[in-house]
Amino acid sequence: MKTTRKCRALISVGLNFLALFFSITAFITTYWCVGTQRVPKPKCSKLRTHQCIDYGVNETDPNKVVYSWETGDDRFLFRQFHTGIWFSCEENINDEREECRSFIDLAPASEKGILWLSLVSEMLYIILLMVGFSLMCLELVHSSNIIDGLKLNAFAAIFTVLSGLLGMVAHMMYTQVFQATVSLGPADWRPYNWDYGWSFCMAWGSFTCCMGASVTTLNSYTKTVIEFRHKRKTFEQSLREEQAREAFGYFRERGLHSISKDVDDYHGQTPQGSRRSPAHGSSPSLDLSDTTGSLGEEQC
Repeated sequence: MKTTRKCRALISVGLNFLALFFSITAFITTYWCVGTQRVPKPKCSKLRTHQCIDYGVNETDPNKVVYSWETGDDRFLFRQFHTGIWFSCEENINDEREECRSFIDLAPASEKGILWLSLVSEMLYIILLMVGFSLMCLELVHSSNIIDGLKLNAFAAIFTVLSGLLGMVAHMMYTQVFQATVSLGPADWRPYNWDYGWSFCMAWGSFTCCMGASVTTLNSYTKTVIEFRHKRKTFEQSLREEQAREAFGYFRERGLHSISKDVDDYHGQTPQGSRRSPAHGSSPSLDLSDTTGSLGEEQC
């Protein structure tokens, strides 16, 4: 029983550790959503001769109207971007560096409250995961004591389930805020196309591991309690049977002892009764002789 309970505890600790690692990684990275943004091509210059619009480099008259013969998507550049909970980073078309800005500032005013709730829920999710992980580690230390282990197991399961629910709500709220920002956000940020990134996958992977850890912990708690109750019931039943056998043997010996005692008493009283009977038989004869003698004396 101790071996299987320890194995289940190790599985719960491993799943909780993976959930904690994935959640922290997703929380601090900026690859929840990735995609491309369409921006106008810059004007060509001596330093930039490609991916630009050439209006005529040698034209110096500002009053002269210049034309671009590029139409459609040829007039735009598609730069990569990736967005997380905290920041959104876009590719700089002038150099190879990235420009990052706060995603909280990009979100519409009507969605900032939901975004802050998502941030708080993510923090609570990570904190509760840490608490559950600590309780599961303590359960491994107190594996020799079943009662203490069950108490720690129950609290770890409760904290893990609560953290999983908070994480699910936080992920869904962030998805809602991002979709609203795509439609109502700044024009220079709105993506041309986008998809979910590896940070978003890690966030939901963390939720999956968290739920797996909570289910394993609850299963361990339930199975240990059932085994404990079954062993207790079996022990009480065997104890009652043993007490019943002892009581039956006691009353049996007591009954045989009382019967043998009655028989001994009976055999001890029978000779005395037989000796008394002749005495009673001789007394009437003695009384009759005395009576006849007295009658004769009266007649004389």
